[in-house]
Amino acid sequence: MTVPTRSGCVDYSARSVKRWGLLAVAAFVALALGLAGTATASAPAVQARAYVVQSTVDGKTLAARNADEPRAMASITKLMTVLVALEHLSLDEVVTVPAAAARVGESSIDLRPGQRVPVRDLVIGALVPSANDAATAVAIAASGSVRDFVVEMNRKARALGLTRTRYRNPHGLDEVGHVSTAADSAVLLRAALRDATIRRYVGMRRATLSDGRVVGSTDNLIGTFPGFAGGKTGHTARAGWSQVALARSGGAGITAAVLGSPTEAQRDRDLAALLEYGLEQYRPSRVVDADRAYAHVAVGWGRAPLALVAPRTITRPAPTGRPLVERVVAPAVAALPVRAGQRLGSVVVTDGARVVARSPLVAARDQPEPTRAQKARWVAGRAVDRLRGLVS
Repeated sequence: MTVPTRSGCVDYSARSVKRWGLLAVAAFVALALGLAGTATASAPAVQARAYVVQSTVDGKTLAARNADEPRAMASITKLMTVLVALEHLSLDEVVTVPAAAARVGESSIDLRPGQRVPVRDLVIGALVPSANDAATAVAIAASGSVRDFVVEMNRKARALGLTRTRYRNPHGLDEVGHVSTAADSAVLLRAALRDATIRRYVGMRRATLSDGRVVGSTDNLIGTFPGFAGGKTGHTARAGWSQVALARSGGAGITAAVLGSPTEAQRDRDLAALLEYGLEQYRPSRVVDADRAYAHVAVGWGRAPLALVAPRTITRPAPTGRPLVERVVAPAVAALPVRAGQRLGSVVVTDGARVVARSPLVAARDQPEPTRAQKARWVAGRAVDRLRGLVS
């Protein structure tokens, strides 16, 4: 069996020969998925002072401006607040609202000093209407004081690799030294979304508190942007209008963060445009096809070569601007008998930098060993053919 590479050569891999105990052939083939030569559109023009667009498919940063510049991030802070608080508190735990929390201004769920509330209400308050009193109350409940809780927030930031993020409070109101970056905000959101509770509430347009009150989200993209998985808004005089969000489509996940848009409406337009741009960089592709014969292996005795196929089709999001490359490893000859479904090889698909998919290659059909009589007839036929060749 010979399979040409893109250069028309055949790669006989010593490692593969050892692995299979037979001569093996490795082939590199650009997959015909309509990917090669596809131009990557330029990033949309946005008015945010800083932004980043990142892919969860391959970890690539697809577009950015001032993404590592420390800036005020306002209530995006509350993602870290809830993430840390849930390491100490259960949702059904009931805590007492301290006076310090009730005094925090701006957005609130009207907490009163001494009020007994479940932690679930504080988490909802912090994430859905972005209430500063709820964020402060849950922080004090978790660590005993705002100061101690902020220490934990910064420790968690270091653990997550948020190298340019510094917290000074749990709510995100402007304070000197309270900063993050667009890139760090994207990392924070992905970490926060790994928590089921946070994942639930950052995607809700409305939520109901234990006293029956219904609170609405500050996030205008929920329910309006297809594939929106969750996010967190923020706004202060210093931070401007900011937000981080994640959207999914066709198996691809895109995180986008905008810091410092001039208006709420512009922030929404900026973020939606960046999410859409990121999702357009990937398409669902059949990277392993169960209907295709990846190789044909000789079995001898005058029998037709045996087709090797993948057990199942694998679909993955693939980059639109780069061709996929596959590496097929299979024996040149298979020893009989062979059973249908018996593994004889493998295929690995990459996009040049990472493995997109890998699959075993198996026999497409049974191929029994010939009987002694069949072998004898084949040997005799070969002998006759050789005699004819000598005579001619």
